[in-house]
Amino acid sequence: MTTAAPAPAPVAGAGAAPTASAAVLTRTLAGLKLALLRNGLKQSSGRKAVWITSIVLTALFAALQLLGLIALRGNDHAATFTVLLAVLWAFGWAVMPLFFPAGDETMDPSRLVMLPLRPAPLMVALLTAALIGIGPGFTVVLFVGSAIATAHGAAAVAVAVLAVPLALLICVALSRAVTTANVRLLTSRRGRDLALLSGIVIAVGAQFVNLGLNRLSKAGGLEALQPVADVVRWIPPGSALDAVRAASEGQYGLAAAELALSAAVLAALMTWWQQGLTKIMTAPDASTIGAAAPERKRGGRAGRDGAAADHRPAGLAGLLPDTRTGAVMLRSLRYAWRDPKTKASWVSGLAAGALVPFVNAVQGSGSVWLALFAATMLGLQMYNQFGQDGPAFWMVLQTLGTAREAYAELRARTLALALIALPYITLIVTTTAWLLGKWQQWAEVMGVSLALLGGLFATGALTSVLAPYSIPQDSGFKNVAPGQASIAWLGMLGSVVGAALCAPLLGLVIALHVTDTHDLLWTVLPLGAAYGLLVTWAGLRVAAPKALARLPEILTAVTKA
Repeated sequence: MTTAAPAPAPVAGAGAAPTASAAVLTRTLAGLKLALLRNGLKQSSGRKAVWITSIVLTALFAALQLLGLIALRGNDHAATFTVLLAVLWAFGWAVMPLFFPAGDETMDPSRLVMLPLRPAPLMVALLTAALIGIGPGFTVVLFVGSAIATAHGAAAVAVAVLAVPLALLICVALSRAVTTANVRLLTSRRGRDLALLSGIVIAVGAQFVNLGLNRLSKAGGLEALQPVADVVRWIPPGSALDAVRAASEGQYGLAAAELALSAAVLAALMTWWQQGLTKIMTAPDASTIGAAAPERKRGGRAGRDGAAADHRPAGLAGLLPDTRTGAVMLRSLRYAWRDPKTKASWVSGLAAGALVPFVNAVQGSGSVWLALFAATMLGLQMYNQFGQDGPAFWMVLQTLGTAREAYAELRARTLALALIALPYITLIVTTTAWLLGKWQQWAEVMGVSLALLGGLFATGALTSVLAPYSIPQDSGFKNVAPGQASIAWLGMLGSVVGAALCAPLLGLVIALHVTDTHDLLWTVLPLGAAYGLLVTWAGLRVAAPKALARLPEILTAVTKA
């Protein structure tokens, strides 16, 4: 008597493998999310303290928001605020994962590609996991408060019971769909760039939010937003919350239409998300395909055949001099464009230098002298020049054999900064003077800005030589290697000296104002430019021989990370 041979085991991912049911998969991923949170708290007491503190602060802030929304109850324009709040909050749900891709390990579906999972059960499980955390809890509080602010009557309460979870699901589904569609980007170098630039986006957004709140705090602020709300109320999840307002006013047909629109958008988001999941789970990763471009192959053959080639860079970079100065300038500019940490430093300096004078000018409480903040932020980019090179500084070290070469190196780095700083400072000072209508102060502010920039360049070169430190490239937002924080702070003290170096120009401005000789204030501009050049030249001359004598110490300091 023969027995049947056992059936071969199904191959994972080939369509014959048994797939987990939605209930089992949901319990697994929800448990995984809780385990990740729990295990993260066990790593250190410091992390546990930060986690508990964040929960407490978030709960307090959520309570204040809830009380504020409840206080809007009965206001004629309460629905205007709640609708705009819902749409802005959904935008935050869509954008923030792009800047914090590592904040939730369950947001990367590419980690599950080797498992025999179908998109539909996986969507349910990932959606459930996304509802666990501080963010969803805070969102629920906001939407519940918005519903309380606009719900009047039993019908409105019934609509709110549907609108609040519907709005929450739209936010979560939108976040997951956007993250899935950009998962390849978030795991690349550009994704790391986005993560590093997140703080800048938050800072810029906070300034606009602050400006908007100041406008809303004035009389008639909410009424001025009514035309915008009339359009935004048809954008989910704003439409879901506006359905509560419509039900309170007896517009039951409108409430039903807005709920139906929100449900349709949620279904569309789920469909988009499912398509993204299917592509991630089935498509090959392009990063594993190592085919070289035909153009590169032809270029390589041409080089091997000895064909003449022009090695000068194309575009604007080709305008730089074909000397050591041009090469160093090009290298510095490429660091600013390609290196994530250097790029984050540059963008933060450019953004902060513009926000401070512009926001104050728009609010009507600014001064043209606030444009000095732009010169300060750009001048600070000169500090820790060799730390930006990191371990690659050893190649620079090999080219520095004399004080003259060290001076040329520092001068070229300064010129690369000035290539961006000078037009930027001119733009900020000019725009601030235009916004405030104080053109008579343009020349004096511009002259002092150039003197301040020169002082910061000079002290930046010196501190780069005397107090260099390493910048970690793989440690998130940390810009100083462990054990070198005191060196970084010591170096930044040089900025105080750099600011003090422009005291002669400030003294001249004060003297001209006190003696009522305003017709001579224009002289501050050429004097400031000449003084800035002189101070920069003196700082580089002093720093060059010190750099040559301290090359081993600088290399050791910048390679500690």
